[in-house]
Amino acid sequence: MAKNSASDKLSLSVYTTLNIPTVTSHPSLKSVQWSADGQVSFITKNAVVILTPDHGINFDTDSVIKSTPSKNDPALGWFKTMIQHDQTVPMKWPDYSQSWSATSLGSLDPAVTSVAISPSGLSLHGRCIFVTLSSNMDVNLWAAGKNYLKGEWSKIFEVTPYLLDTIAPTPEEKCTSVAVLQAQIVCIEWTPQVEFGVEPAPWLDASLLVVGSRSGHIRFLRYQNSPALQVVASLQVSEKWITQIAFCKWVQCSPFVYEGVLTYGTADGSVGSVKITQTLTVEGDVFSFTPHYQISVKVEQEQPMLYASEISTSITALRWVHPSGRHPVLITANPGVMKFYSKPDPEATYWTGHRTLRIQLQKISTDSSPFHPVSGLTYRQSEDRLVVTLFDGSFHVVRNLSMDPSWASKAAVDVESEHVTSETLSALSRATFEKAEKGEVDRGDMLRIDGAIPYDDVSVFLWVYESSRPSDFSYKHDAKHSSTLVVAQMWEADGDDILLNLNTLLTNVKASSRSSPLHLLRPFFLHLRNPITLDLLHSSLLETLQASSMIDHSTRIKLPLFDGTLDQDTRSKFRAALSTHLFGWDNLLSLRMRLSLADFAWKLSITEEKRSQCGVVAQSMLNAISHRILRTLIRHLVSVVNVLTADDIPFVSRIILQSLLHGCPPDLTEEVNQLSTLIQPFIETSTAAGSVSEGILNTLNESCPACRVEVPLQDITTAVCTNGHSWARCSVTTFILSTPWVRTCVGCSRKAFLPPSAKRGLPAIARGWVVEELLEAVHHCLFCNNHLVSIL
Repeated sequence: MAKNSASDKLSLSVYTTLNIPTVTSHPSLKSVQWSADGQVSFITKNAVVILTPDHGINFDTDSVIKSTPSKNDPALGWFKTMIQHDQTVPMKWPDYSQSWSATSLGSLDPAVTSVAISPSGLSLHGRCIFVTLSSNMDVNLWAAGKNYLKGEWSKIFEVTPYLLDTIAPTPEEKCTSVAVLQAQIVCIEWTPQVEFGVEPAPWLDASLLVVGSRSGHIRFLRYQNSPALQVVASLQVSEKWITQIAFCKWVQCSPFVYEGVLTYGTADGSVGSVKITQTLTVEGDVFSFTPHYQISVKVEQEQPMLYASEISTSITALRWVHPSGRHPVLITANPGVMKFYSKPDPEATYWTGHRTLRIQLQKISTDSSPFHPVSGLTYRQSEDRLVVTLFDGSFHVVRNLSMDPSWASKAAVDVESEHVTSETLSALSRATFEKAEKGEVDRGDMLRIDGAIPYDDVSVFLWVYESSRPSDFSYKHDAKHSSTLVVAQMWEADGDDILLNLNTLLTNVKASSRSSPLHLLRPFFLHLRNPITLDLLHSSLLETLQASSMIDHSTRIKLPLFDGTLDQDTRSKFRAALSTHLFGWDNLLSLRMRLSLADFAWKLSITEEKRSQCGVVAQSMLNAISHRILRTLIRHLVSVVNVLTADDIPFVSRIILQSLLHGCPPDLTEEVNQLSTLIQPFIETSTAAGSVSEGILNTLNESCPACRVEVPLQDITTAVCTNGHSWARCSVTTFILSTPWVRTCVGCSRKAFLPPSAKRGLPAIARGWVVEELLEAVHHCLFCNNHLVSIL
């Protein structure tokens, strides 16, 4: 009966059961994670597998992998790549110290044990950086190359040698156990960006890579270009190993001053915290197109300890969650026990201090046990529900976490009103496992879940499992191991919740987070890809997308007039200003996300009428985005009009012409007329006897790359010569893309020239310094804010 009951629950959607031949590592909250670029990573013994769901992506879709080879399979498609960690050379610790305390048993068979992921925007291509930690305590930074979806990920920095050099500058100091223990890292974490409340958000990194060592030291590092990392603070908090790190969140304590709490766990089971203070200051003594900021960091250990080591037990999981209307709650997992802590507050109307729940047994296999390590923690704020996943494949639900946490078991709740219980989710997990394994399992097969994370904001989870029979004590060679990625719905979702969450996101999204729209919109792409769901929500979705006040932020852009000498420092500051104003406004990011959703709905709508309605909404968003970008570029050109050169005139002329297109706001036309007047001396100089208007028109014409016939600028997206040759135009500069060296947006497929730093060359007409700095500043798509990739 139990098996039939579990099978009945498979009426809920199962989006993916993807088999991946690889060896999984030990279970932890780090085993499976989402990156801010919308990619999911899971740790294997010798590699980090990186998968990207295909919804919302319109690039190289033929290369996605699915659960089955059928083209009609409704399952999710995935782009796959990986970080090949087995090719790295491990640190030879005995060369520095042969003390027993510095012994590294992990060097015998090195494996990846943990991964930390940076916020988006830090790598050379404006994406996330991955940090790997090995069993030999090697820490390395990795970044994707040209194609982050399926291309190569390369090691960009070795952190461990850098730490050892920083701790012990001389060879004599390096060869001491004190220095080695400080450099032997056993846990890693990367904090999110700080929302300083500055708009437009500057392209400034306020995140910190935090590492805990064997010596009890915690070090805080900031990523930068050269060298790749810099230690900004260090603190010894214990004499034991730091085995766990969890960051709470940044909280404003005064203007431009933010504090965050970092919690750490030690090898003896004690838990403490460190307060991090970051202060933003403005440097006003030098010229800059936008304010130039500096960040200072201060750290201090807080007392007393949150948990003492009275009972020495290992910590298997440590994480903060954020219930609404109260202090955050720290969740600490020990074998068989879940502990909850909230900062004491005598005036609070909710619980504070400490709470403890003993994990209940869910007997879904012979080897089930409440003492298995925790491999997943998911908190649903709207339901005040915590879902705990154990290594044995069982799910455990804590209800009413903010007011009175207790287990949501069938024996403790009214099943009619509380349908999400530990037994229900565990049975569904087991039924999904049985179906994925095609029924060739029995009670002796354990569903080993190494990591579980939420897929959306409502009811869908993602986990990675491997089938095993621990009670057999049989050895399985590495080549025979295989993992399965599952994406499944765990309980019924309400369509109104989906749109409510979407409206909240579009209203409150922050550009300073730098998260990719593919990551932010993932929950909604997942549900809207179902034509039936999209049809039901069609009208409400379009109303949500049009709900924006459409405030034009670009009218608030103010730039000083530069009248000095153009040098590399000025060009760098101009590039920073372009990046800030093109990608730092919350309203503009919201518009770009609305456009992505309207395009997504347009492609999947089932009737021509609804497609047309989506197209109207998408066109209004596209026009709004285009006008804001145009005004931004005009105001930047006006600020540097005194240092423009003849090579810049073709691009400036294109900006002027775009303002003459139908639908351009009158106030924007006035600004363009001002720019046109300012560049007249350059046009007169370059055209000599010709008229100014004729000179501008001449700079708009290009030659067809195939037949060399002159092609006038009549369309900013496509160029067609009189012989019928058709060419795409650069989405950033509008010049003809006459080279294979281009980058493509993964979201909307728009193309653009590679930046000059790629050293692939630009057409002669596009070699002005303004175009060069603009191409360097544009690291995301100007219209949907998604990442750009290149193949060649």
